[in-house]
Amino acid sequence: MVLRLLQLLLLGILTLVFMKEEEIPSQSKWIRFCHECNSFDGFQCRVPMKHCWKFNIFSKNNRSCTTEHYYYYHRVTGRYFYHYTRLSCKVCEEGMVQVFHDLLKETHCCTDKPLCNTGH
Repeated sequence: MVLRLLQLLLLGILTLVFMKEEEIPSQSKWIRFCHECNSFDGFQCRVPMKHCWKFNIFSKNNRSCTTEHYYYYHRVTGRYFYHYTRLSCKVCEEGMVQVFHDLLKETHCCTDKPLCNTGH
């Protein structure tokens, strides 16, 4: 009996996790869905875009979708220029960080709705 209940519980969780984004309820309180792309050029993903998910019940930082903009330093002009964007589900800490001597990372977090990290 207990094994059967466990199987039904796992089936329900897997059904929710592997739903297409069109079928996701707009007010999902337990799971956060986000876009995932390692090479976003500002308009579109250079590789096929994926979706990731995380439980929406832990700390406030963990409930967010992450957008990371990378800028490189141009030595001649002395300015930072946009290089690429990375979209993910990882834990988010908003702000700017100097990754290398010539690479700057700007991080944005969004928690307002599912699939909110669109790269803009």
